[in-house]
Amino acid sequence: MAADVKDTVLSIIAQQAVLEVSDVKPEATLESLGIDSLGLVESIFAIEEAFDISVPFNANEPEQNADFDISTVGSIVAAVEKLVAEQHG
Repeated sequence: MAADVKDTVLSIIAQQAVLEVSDVKPEATLESLGIDSLGLVESIFAIEEAFDISVPFNANEPEQNADFDISTVGSIVAAVEKLVAEQHG
């Protein structure tokens, strides 16, 4: 399951950034990939839909929720994996 989560999250982020999946590295930030706040929100919606989960994210205060770390692509993957395990465990 973890590989599927990673692949799907990378695909969603790559699509938002208009990049190839191979260009999206775990250490990359969304900003470095050219994803703005609207792209972030669209990515969150796509992730929620893809995994049937609810992401604890407030677009107005993105830094407020320490449970969903959006600092890097890798941290987003880890947060989604955790949510999937919790909500579908």
